[in-house]
Amino acid sequence: MPIQFYVFERSKEPLQDMAFMRLGSKSEAFHREGQTWQCTSGLQSDVTVEIGDMAFHLHKFPLMSRSGLLEKRIGELSSGDGSVCVLQLHDIPGGAKSFELIAKFCYGVKMELTALNVVVLRCAAEYLEMDEHFGEGNLIAQTEGFLNEVFSNWADTIKALKTCEEVLPFAEEHHIVSRCINSLAMKTFSDTNLLNWPVSGSINTPSPRNTILWNGISTKTKTQNAGDDWWYEDVSSLSLPLYKRLILAVELGGMKPEKIAGSLIFFAKRHLPLMNKDTNHANPGSTISVPPEADQRTILEEIVELLPIQKGVTNTQFLLRLLHAAMILHASPSCRESLEKRVGAQLDQASLEDVLIPNMGYSVETLYDIDCFQRILDHFMLMDQAAAASSPCIVEEGQSMEGDPHSLTSITMVANLVDVYLADVAPDVNLKFPKFQLLAAAVPDYARPLADSMYRAIDIYLKAHPWLTDSEREQICRLMNCQKLSIEASTHAAQNERLPLRVIVQVLFFEQLRLRTSISGWFFVSDNLESSQNPNGNLALSSQDRAVGIDDIRERLSDLEKECQMMRREIQKLVKTKRSWNIFCRRKSPHSNTTLPIPSSLKPPAK
Repeated sequence: MPIQFYVFERSKEPLQDMAFMRLGSKSEAFHREGQTWQCTSGLQSDVTVEIGDMAFHLHKFPLMSRSGLLEKRIGELSSGDGSVCVLQLHDIPGGAKSFELIAKFCYGVKMELTALNVVVLRCAAEYLEMDEHFGEGNLIAQTEGFLNEVFSNWADTIKALKTCEEVLPFAEEHHIVSRCINSLAMKTFSDTNLLNWPVSGSINTPSPRNTILWNGISTKTKTQNAGDDWWYEDVSSLSLPLYKRLILAVELGGMKPEKIAGSLIFFAKRHLPLMNKDTNHANPGSTISVPPEADQRTILEEIVELLPIQKGVTNTQFLLRLLHAAMILHASPSCRESLEKRVGAQLDQASLEDVLIPNMGYSVETLYDIDCFQRILDHFMLMDQAAAASSPCIVEEGQSMEGDPHSLTSITMVANLVDVYLADVAPDVNLKFPKFQLLAAAVPDYARPLADSMYRAIDIYLKAHPWLTDSEREQICRLMNCQKLSIEASTHAAQNERLPLRVIVQVLFFEQLRLRTSISGWFFVSDNLESSQNPNGNLALSSQDRAVGIDDIRERLSDLEKECQMMRREIQKLVKTKRSWNIFCRRKSPHSNTTLPIPSSLKPPAK
């Protein structure tokens, strides 16, 4: 039975282009009555094929002339008394639906091969041994030839691969699944604009009504250019096992990790409602129902395993959402640990909103999962220390770190993230002092150019935990470097009654040093303005310029003197309100064996 012709036309699905191949020439010769199929040729049926609840009343000769299995079975069951032979083919691939088409093929009745039925028919034809020994152009050859035609088209290959799940063991045995996947994997590297393949979502996109088909070639106007992600949406409609095999094949073919990560992100957002900010609405264009929690957990764990291991390839925000979803779905500990390490490797790219992960434990102490963030931070610090060891640098207290500027920028960004995180979780009355201290101390002092954010977090924590002992208040205030406070923060700290007195004195002391340094600098500039001259004598400052400069200096000095007077008044207030001043002055410094020096300029004025 030769192939009559190939053509592309509209399928019964809404305005989609799909290849089909027409076989047979006779008009319809079957009709169905309930669970029974009858042949209307007029001849009495002499064989009944039972498949499930369906019974096909047919004739021996058309079946035996095309199928080796049916010839053998009918020959074994036939008797010479003319009784009807009954065959049971309950395990035929595709069931009764596929056998209906096979029966039409055997009788020469018109039928069509499409991307939606060719895989099932190919497997059923192999099962029934419909090879060339039982007639030229038998069903195995016909379906195999059409499969090659299907593989030349992206959309048809996707449809064929989906139908493989109906007959998966048979499709695997005959290597149809692997051929579909290899065909799709190769096409992901191709330029769709040159090949005119359907792109993202186009499998479900209506075609223009004025499309003209000539000799199997579409003459419609070319669609807009597709980007590198054109294949993401189409492959996301595959089941997880098939999608995983496709991703592995694409990766083996040398696909860039960024593209693989992009496809995995698309797949996750389509199948995991927790990955979308608005979980009350389904994704646009998605017809997939929400899978059960167990299936979502499996999908999430598989996605984590498939994610590229290269740092920065996968968006940090996406990784943190995956981690949050993993906690909600109770994913395996290894899955959560893997996500924590991935996030830790690129924590400098995270935002506060993303790292505020609600606590999912049964014995919830704090509102947010502090322990999880601590583990992520510890992993980042381990990697940062390893990077610093590979490019040694010297860091001294009060100095900037010399070495890799990118490393310094990264750890500075993480330090800022930790400070704002602490400020956000500090109001939680259940946040224990050791946890707060451990998290704040995880980042070294050189990573904080300013201590304002740390001071703000400490102040919020002290306000929310008024029951802290004096010793604990002292310890928590050691987490900030008073020398790195800005003028505004220093002014606030000097008037903050929640801080220990020693800390307030430290703040005032360092502010006084800063003012002295500023005054000395301005005097130095003033002397230079008076004596500076151009070496050639052509560009000396005019008397007017010098006068303007001196006026500016005098104005600045006046401001500094006012600030000094204000600070001294603050000290006087402290002396009147805190009776333990003399005792505190004699206390030893916690970092040395000497008492904290108090400059004479900070001593209260004599009455």
